[in-house]
Amino acid sequence: MAAAAAWSSFFLVAGAARGAPASCRPQERDALLAIKQGIAEKEDLWSWQQESQDCCQWKRITCNSVTGHVMELDLSGSYLQGQISPSLLSLKHLEYLNLRSTFLCGPDGRLPEFLGSLSNLRHLDLSYLNCPGELPLQLGNLSKLEHLDLTHLYDDSRRSMGLTDISWLARLTLLVHLDMSYTNLSSIADWPLVLNMIPSLEDLRLASCSLSSANQFLQILNLTNLHHLDLSNNHFGHSIASSWFWNVTSIKYLDLSATTLDGPFPDALGNMTSLRWLLLSYMGMTYTGPKKLKDDKFSGYSYVVTEVWSVVMKRQELKYGNGFFDLVSMDLSFNSLTGGIPDDITSLNGLLNLNISWNHLSGKIPMKIGAMKSVESLDLSRNNLYGEIPSSLSDLTFLSSLDLSYNNLTGRIPPGTQLDTLYTENPSIYTGNTGLCGPPLERNCSGDNPPKHVNQKISEKFSEPVVFFYFGLGSGFMAGLWFVFCALLFKKSWRVAYFRIFDKLYDNAYVFMVVTWRRIDDKTTG
Repeated sequence: MAAAAAWSSFFLVAGAARGAPASCRPQERDALLAIKQGIAEKEDLWSWQQESQDCCQWKRITCNSVTGHVMELDLSGSYLQGQISPSLLSLKHLEYLNLRSTFLCGPDGRLPEFLGSLSNLRHLDLSYLNCPGELPLQLGNLSKLEHLDLTHLYDDSRRSMGLTDISWLARLTLLVHLDMSYTNLSSIADWPLVLNMIPSLEDLRLASCSLSSANQFLQILNLTNLHHLDLSNNHFGHSIASSWFWNVTSIKYLDLSATTLDGPFPDALGNMTSLRWLLLSYMGMTYTGPKKLKDDKFSGYSYVVTEVWSVVMKRQELKYGNGFFDLVSMDLSFNSLTGGIPDDITSLNGLLNLNISWNHLSGKIPMKIGAMKSVESLDLSRNNLYGEIPSSLSDLTFLSSLDLSYNNLTGRIPPGTQLDTLYTENPSIYTGNTGLCGPPLERNCSGDNPPKHVNQKISEKFSEPVVFFYFGLGSGFMAGLWFVFCALLFKKSWRVAYFRIFDKLYDNAYVFMVVTWRRIDDKTTG
């Protein structure tokens, strides 16, 4: 019995211990207070008080509920200024550190080297950090790091900071997410080779990094897990076909917007069977190929987008097989595309977003546009398209955004609830097409009656049941009146009773008026 009682007490104590979260460790609490001392503006750290024993309850701190160790430190978003204290190293179990939008640097004004000693760190956010100079090479010692954000690093003159050495990135063998957008990498000539040494990368963002031409040849491609690649707004000096990323078949999102890549697209584009989002806006591309392209290799076309139209649209006629390209989004806006829209674009059954606005496309909208049943956003504005709007456009039941403005479209707008709803939400979807007519526009088509205003349509819609109501009311009243009249005319007993009722009512009213008048007269004379 005594042993059983002892075990019961043990489990009760253990259960109670599991129920209450552990308090922070005193050594880590003291380290946080030392970090606070190095920060000039402390208003955002008001909860960090000497009197408060449990630092796990402080703002911007997250602890392990079992061990009480500080796991996360978030100093972002408040433009804190000062120095990062070496006491940070006392947080030996720290996995998350966020210094976004701060002025927290080392004693020499640079990012301190000791950050590379936070051996358990998995997430490091230095975006919008204002510390001049190179990033310390010791950051390459963060062997457990999975997420690194170096977006928009600034120097002391508030300009985008330039990096000359990123070789240390190759030592981050567990890195999954890397964002260096808006950080100047113009001095890095071998950046593809360095990044290729991080096989764990899944998300790579290098937008607006001033990337120049670099060696694109990768003898062994290691980036087999990459699914998000953003190289937008860079000025490459090499041909688009020579780019290293065409052989990365795992890519789902590819953004090449506002890049200066020349020449035709490679056949390898057809091997990117995972691609869902393709953004090619602001590339200054041209297209003058035929509407229907039957050539499998496309080698005879020198214009960049010929291959894009061909490879993307001719999915089942190419050598790449039936599993080729289930695109979800394609953006070719703000280029110099000419010629017509290929009819085969309607074969992209899974496409949700298509934007080919601000080009010089001519010809008619494909008649089978309604076959793109999944499309939700369609922007064909600012082109030279002509002809009628296909009636099948009204079959796109999932369409929530449409823009056909500033083309040369003519004829009657197809009827349909979906198109009427889109016009109600955005009346400018047909603007600039002076040849369009019919509802919902007020411009009348030849041979039609004058268009009716919306208010007039609404009033007519609601006036019909009102007319029927009053007509029924009048008919019922007349029928009832004739019933009473005929009953009195042909039924003598009813007629006698009817007049007796009126005589009785008359007599009662007469007596009431005489008596009342006499009482009033007596009061006035008395």
